[in-house]
Amino acid sequence: MRVGISLTSSRRTDDVRAGARWMVERAAAAREAGLDSLFVGDHHATPIPYYQNVPITGRMLAEWGDAPAGCLFLLPLWNPVLLAEQVGTLASIAQGRFIIQCSLGDDERQFRAMGASRRTRVRAFEEALDAIRRLLSGETVSSEGLFTFHDARVNPIPPEPVEFWTGAVADKALDRAARLTEGWLGSPGLTPDQAAQAVAYYQERCTVHGREPTAVAVRRDIFVAGSEEEAQHIREASRGYRGFDPSALVCGTIESVAQSFRALADMGYTDVIVRHMVDDQDLVLASMARLKEVRALVRDA
Repeated sequence: MRVGISLTSSRRTDDVRAGARWMVERAAAAREAGLDSLFVGDHHATPIPYYQNVPITGRMLAEWGDAPAGCLFLLPLWNPVLLAEQVGTLASIAQGRFIIQCSLGDDERQFRAMGASRRTRVRAFEEALDAIRRLLSGETVSSEGLFTFHDARVNPIPPEPVEFWTGAVADKALDRAARLTEGWLGSPGLTPDQAAQAVAYYQERCTVHGREPTAVAVRRDIFVAGSEEEAQHIREASRGYRGFDPSALVCGTIESVAQSFRALADMGYTDVIVRHMVDDQDLVLASMARLKEVRALVRDA
């Protein structure tokens, strides 16, 4: 099993430079821990500081190595040509493979703020995905659908093919992921039972569509503690975290976190993409250092 990380981009801070610095420090710590991939999310028109994915990824790539890296993009909210241009540049900066995690988005306020329609998001997703793929392969592309543009092309072209993963939970979305993209990314809110059911259904749909996924990934919000006492303290302090079922969270010692990850590997997941369930910088960096040992324990799972 591979262990990657999605760095939290939102910060409740009055010092926005400090928030950006923390993300850069965490990217460096992820490299030091030998993690297998690095990602950030995508959100818009937020009430608190949210470091936008393209510029912060460009900065973090200076701290990263040649392992895969990428961004989540909510495709219905982006002009496909602009997105392809940004990815072409990021993939040229990256020393390894670039991965686009893509999803529909679900926040009506975001859609309104970005001038997009939630009602047509599925059609917009599929149109955008097709156009972005073609643009990144070097084609000249026109569109007369929800996105209208003529004779578009992008440069630079990524030096190696960009990989696409779809974030999906519902059955229709899992089928779409199996049909359209190389990989799938499961939600961090899935309980262990739900994660097992979702991966089984996704694998079934991959078989139906004749596809062999490159990644079967799941997000997990975690904390790797130095002791069981510290883990219990974090669990108690995190009651009600994001409204998740507590069984969806992974908080424990190195050995217990590794055991949780091995259980995901047994279900059929190839990647776990972690996000820290605490925001204190010292706690995150300490947990990140322990993730190096977790990864060593699950590397052959």
